[in-house]
Amino acid sequence: MKRDISSRYAAFLVSRSRLIIALLLVVSAIVGAGAVVGTTGEEQIGQAGIDSPEQAALDRIDATYGTDDAVVSQVVVRDDEGDVLTRESLLKSLRLQKQFHDNESINATLRAETGAIGIENIVANVAYAHQQSERADAAGGDDSNGTASNGTATNATAGSAAERSSEPTLDQQIAALESRSDAQVETYLSRILDPDASVPGDDPAEFLPTAYEPGTTRADARTTLVFQTPPGDSATTEEEINDAQVTIDALVENRFADAFVFGQGIIDEESSQAIGDTFTIITPIAVVLLLVVLAIAYRDLMDVLVSVFGVAVVLVWYAGIQGWLGIPSNSTLIAVPFLLIGLSIDYSLHVVMRYREARTGTLDTDDESVERRDPTAAMRVGIAGVVLALATAAFSTAVGFLSNYISPLGSIQDFAILSGVGIVAIFVVFAALVPALKLELERFFDRRDRDRRNAAVGVGSGWLRRLLSGTATLARRAPIVVIVLAVVLAAGGAYGATGIDTEFNQADFLPQDAPAWMDSLPGPFAPGDYDVSENLDYLSENFRQRGQGSDGQILLEGNVTAPALLTATDQTAENTAQNGTIVVGADGRAAIESPTSVLRSVAAQNETVADAIATRDMDGDGLPDRDTAAVYDLLFDAAPEQASSVFYRADNGSYQSARLTVGVQGNASSQAVAGDVRDVASTIEGDAPVTATATGGPVITAVVQSALFETLVEGFAITLVVILGLLAGLYWWRSRTPGLGVIALVPVLIALAWLLGTMAALEIPFNSETVVITSLAIGLGVDYSIHVSERFVDERVRHDTLADTLSATLTGTGGALLGSAVTTAAGFGVLALALSPPLQRFGIVTGLSIVYAFVACMTVLPCLLVLRERLLARVA
Repeated sequence: MKRDISSRYAAFLVSRSRLIIALLLVVSAIVGAGAVVGTTGEEQIGQAGIDSPEQAALDRIDATYGTDDAVVSQVVVRDDEGDVLTRESLLKSLRLQKQFHDNESINATLRAETGAIGIENIVANVAYAHQQSERADAAGGDDSNGTASNGTATNATAGSAAERSSEPTLDQQIAALESRSDAQVETYLSRILDPDASVPGDDPAEFLPTAYEPGTTRADARTTLVFQTPPGDSATTEEEINDAQVTIDALVENRFADAFVFGQGIIDEESSQAIGDTFTIITPIAVVLLLVVLAIAYRDLMDVLVSVFGVAVVLVWYAGIQGWLGIPSNSTLIAVPFLLIGLSIDYSLHVVMRYREARTGTLDTDDESVERRDPTAAMRVGIAGVVLALATAAFSTAVGFLSNYISPLGSIQDFAILSGVGIVAIFVVFAALVPALKLELERFFDRRDRDRRNAAVGVGSGWLRRLLSGTATLARRAPIVVIVLAVVLAAGGAYGATGIDTEFNQADFLPQDAPAWMDSLPGPFAPGDYDVSENLDYLSENFRQRGQGSDGQILLEGNVTAPALLTATDQTAENTAQNGTIVVGADGRAAIESPTSVLRSVAAQNETVADAIATRDMDGDGLPDRDTAAVYDLLFDAAPEQASSVFYRADNGSYQSARLTVGVQGNASSQAVAGDVRDVASTIEGDAPVTATATGGPVITAVVQSALFETLVEGFAITLVVILGLLAGLYWWRSRTPGLGVIALVPVLIALAWLLGTMAALEIPFNSETVVITSLAIGLGVDYSIHVSERFVDERVRHDTLADTLSATLTGTGGALLGSAVTTAAGFGVLALALSPPLQRFGIVTGLSIVYAFVACMTVLPCLLVLRERLLARVA
């Protein structure tokens, strides 16, 4: 029945070739029109919504707390061998802030109340306060109001003078600091940075590195926070906010010799640039490499052009389908065209090589032996012998891709749809359009007596045939040795995979600086500079990263007015280890904003709150040990904004919950951060009568990634089961031998174990990104396995001996597989040169999976087939 179906299809194709060409070209034009009239746009990869206690806790925080959801970028000024706290350096930052406001595009995105804040503003505010004090003293004839004759502040008035003064404008801050001498600024800094001093507003140490020595007036780096209004709260768009950050970066670069800006806009800009540079650099390499390999494999210009035409049609279908479906572009989809190109070459090679075998008489699946067939007969025999294998491979490969649709992440669902539909397009193009087009061209040349009897790769004489025949000889002589060796290597790979990293680190997706050899490329191909990854490492090691979703949070519910809660949060901040992912400040305390830290901060500036705490402090730790609700009421009266950031007070005055905000390292994996934040939560929960739920951006990311990983592994299992069922059903239908389906899948699993072991050796993580790639390795490997096993079944009918069967199988199909493996692996392997780490990993892992699949199908599979034949012979 199988032979009848494929033969009838082949007969229809050769008899209606022109109709098929016309019809498919019209369909291609209609489908491709989606690329023009459809809407795709750009989209971030995004994050899936996962129902979890952590997400529920974050939702309650967002609903009840006065959260600051401003977009935050950080300007870091460095001077490794000097000092960034000089008067001149501080003035540079103030003038830079003035440029932000003077620039229309930047100013439109800045938060109205506070556009930027840094230690330069704190120093300038003190300078302005004392300038005003000097003027008041001069007007009153009194020069003894806490100011020395040289105009510098005394220890007693560093805070009070600033407190008396109204908030100065940026111009007033600049003017005040310009009027001060270097010595005066040094004195201001010594008072402001005194660990025992209190300064209204932000803590100056927050803008200095974690290694800063408290009390000193020198630092090798400092940061300024730039606050932008989020798109939902203003008329500005996300694109305008990101563009403003890029403009800020340009202004910073012009003003400082060693400084950088870190923010989402900078990340997106460098990521887009890295992708553009990657394609500029590797596209010519990939095209040249592809054409060279095709030229070697085909040794015929017409076949090369027909193959390239087929690839182009597939890409037109891909772009059109994306447009019609309205699927937005994102970095996950960038690899799909490379994948489709590689698989298209694979299908093209099988079609062309089968035609050549039939044309030269080496493929006689219709029980006739001839030295030469005309183009029509050759295409009929060739396509009949390969179309079922192509259909089976297309279905199994598409299943490998579409199984990822169960992912809750929209970008991976889009990846599954486009790649799966792309596989269908490949089958249609290379099982119908390309054969019909090639047949018409062959007929054209045949009518003009042009001899086009080209041998298929590996079928003629030469070193390649000897190599492929050698694998057949090895399979016959030492099948058990080969299988044992392959299984041992697979066992080693599986064991290595047990230690593979499964954590997800957002820093791994940031573009890396180009290797040195790329710097010598000519102008149009020379890559840009990529500092965002290095800057994130520096920021994480020296400062607390700011911005939406950058902090961990802990929601405390229960008896939040219990004094034990204050003691627990205080001890946690004091005892948090410095070797974890939680930021530890220069004072040795963890960067945790809690009811304790807010109480102490407000008490340092408000006598009422300070006195209330003192009268209730029984053990001298500066915290109330009784009647804490009354203290919290005073806290809300004195500083409602700060109080509402750590407490939720209901309308009836009762305290429902408390919140901790935990500063964490931005370059740490989300799982590591989640573990540390959960440790803090469990410690507090053990010491106080509350339930503590760890949440926040990094924790939610860890939860999402874990759930995503689980669903992708489920998809991985679904792929295996579906393909196993498909292969077993196929061979039962063909010859009532479903066991062949199991045998065909074994080399794929062995190749997969090799791949996982290699990933462990190369320290490539097995996370929600790479599990998608490895699930595709099953589909790609099955493609090769099907072609070998299908050819073996066909050749076994034609040949009397197992030796002849293996030789015909591995020299015929093996040659096409070799050409396919080389072109596909090279097409993906060139992505290893990418400047974008996700593309690098995609290229490396996919390239390796293709190589391993080819090796397994050319060595392990023949050995299994030999053992099966011998076992059947014994049973018979």
